[in-house]
This record gives sequence, C-alpha cells and structure tokens, in this order.
Amino acid sequence: MLFDHKYSRRHFSYQIIACCFFKFSPLTHLNTMEAKGVTIHKSKFGVKETIDKLQSFLQQHGATIYVRINQQAEANKSGLHLLPLEFILFGNPAAGGLLMIDNPLVALDLPLKVIAWEDDKKDVWLAYNKSGYIKDRYSLPDIPNSPLVLDNIIKMALGI
Repeated sequence: MLFDHKYSRRHFSYQIIACCFFKFSPLTHLNTMEAKGVTIHKSKFGVKETIDKLQSFLQQHGATIYVRINQQAEANKSGLHLLPLEFILFGNPAAGGLLMIDNPLVALDLPLKVIAWEDDKKDVWLAYNKSGYIKDRYSLPDIPNSPLVLDNIIKMALGI
C-alpha cells in the first residue's frame, strides 16, 4: 500500500518535491556549498590520489585508518550518477579516547573524517570539520596539539 499509517499524503508530497529539487537543481559549485564548521580546500590532485596521499601520511604518523569508502562506486551500484567522491575515517584511539572521557558525546564526531570530491568543472575539493567547531559543540577544554586539528596534517600531506 502506497500510503500506510506511518506516512500521510502530505509527507509523500514533500518527498516528491524534495526529489525533484535535488534531481533538477544540483549543487555543483563550491560557492553554493556552505556548511557551518567545515573547512574546504582545493586539491591539486585527483580524488583518489588526494585520499591516497592523505591515507599514506596518516599511516606513516601512527593514525588508524578505520574505513575508506569510494562513494561514487557505491552510488553507481544504486544506479545513481555521482562524480568522484571518497571518504576516509581515521583517528588515534589514545588521543580520541581522552576526549571521549571528557565528554562521551564527542564520539559522534570521532573518529575524524575527510572527504574529497570532484565538481562538474573537474576541480577537486577536500573538506573536514573545523577543530573549533567540534570543541565548541561538545564544550571541550582547550588542548595543546589537539587531535581535532587537521589543518597542519592536510597541509603537510597534500602541500596545500
């Protein structure tokens, strides 16, 4: 049955409108993408090479790589067309564990994550959460050399 007790006709109509909006109004340019607490850099490498370089750097410096997902390949399996996009989830269990002891809710944003994607102009971008955003979100204390600070890691790994 198309409409059951969980979904009203109004809810279904909203879904149709949302689908049409996203299908016919793609957010393809960086200047239309803004998110609170997110740092975005342009990469001089392709998506795969950007994440390869980041993963190699992280592993050389003792980080644990938990997962790497080729989001484009996963979307393609569902019959969707997605430009290149990869996701990497990583961290340092000892450093992150100390933050979780202070506030267990920080585990919602740990391990850390970075995405790299290609836009419709073939430019490649890299994005991750700002350390101050996570710190403020969970009222964490100021920690020198906080594991949340990715700016220098990204700069050293990719020469940005």
